[in-house]
Amino acid sequence: MALVVGDVVGHGLHAAATMGRLRTAVHNFSTLDLPPDEILSHLDDLIARIDQDEGPGGLDGDGGGSEGITGATCLYAIYDPVTRRCTMARAGHPPPALVRPDGSVEFLGLPAGPPLGLGGLPFETSELELPEGSHLVLYTDGLIEKRDRDIDTGLEMLRGALSHPGRTPEDACTAVLDALLPDRPSDDIALIVARTRVLEPGLTADWEVASDPSQVAAVRAAVARKLAEWDLGDVAFTTELILSELITNAIRYATGPIRVRLLCDRSLICEVFDTSSTSPHLRYAGTTDEGGRGLFLVSQFADRWGTRYTSDGKVIWTEQALPLSKSGKPRP
Repeated sequence: MALVVGDVVGHGLHAAATMGRLRTAVHNFSTLDLPPDEILSHLDDLIARIDQDEGPGGLDGDGGGSEGITGATCLYAIYDPVTRRCTMARAGHPPPALVRPDGSVEFLGLPAGPPLGLGGLPFETSELELPEGSHLVLYTDGLIEKRDRDIDTGLEMLRGALSHPGRTPEDACTAVLDALLPDRPSDDIALIVARTRVLEPGLTADWEVASDPSQVAAVRAAVARKLAEWDLGDVAFTTELILSELITNAIRYATGPIRVRLLCDRSLICEVFDTSSTSPHLRYAGTTDEGGRGLFLVSQFADRWGTRYTSDGKVIWTEQALPLSKSGKPRP
């Protein structure tokens, strides 16, 4: 799961249009499963190009003092509900707040990074483990800054508003806005409160697979048993087919250990880990071609699929919708 908050410097139509373009860009970049620092680098390059093309004297500018982009800030976070690890990076944005289950509040000391639009400067990613049931709070500087109040005072007011255990995210948002929202805001304000949860151990399954084609059948059988245990026999055939193709590709093109993971949550997610950094590509297979149809089959049977890179290689993942329960109702 990814969370993002950003703020464009300035007001008016130009700033609103810029934010709309950045929102679209973030959505598109997020589908590439890139780490937060790379997402910010792509956004930084995009703003620099827009400013260059549309600013005074740019390719699309009118040469008469068109309004350039003065910059933007952003914070991007990715949370894994299996490991409880959260990876974050920020570009000149206020630090996120972590509200632990006991109500204690910590402003996470992430490297600040430069604002977006400066170009050419790196961003740094931080990773930490979040307790189950804690709240991660993202916000813009309009919430904590006022002309007659410095940022430190605003942060302490935010800490006080968040320091109450047992609240829902909605209640936390209401309390923060009641405490900090001025009668006549002079700046735009955005606030996100997300509660962390952990996928139950019984809804995940892992297998280590030797780099041997004869092991594929054993993994298929183990997956079928696990899906039957989860009452997901209706998707067993397609899941076995998907994993057969992905594991076979990993054995053929990668080296080293291979790992398979199933996650049963709001959907069924299959993951195949290997040590190769080469991403597979969907291609057209001719009538007489002996191979090249594996990923086509995967794309047809899975609702979504993609590649996520790790420090040790990559993960090919697929997502399938869960069938209705025996009662005919959607699964929780």
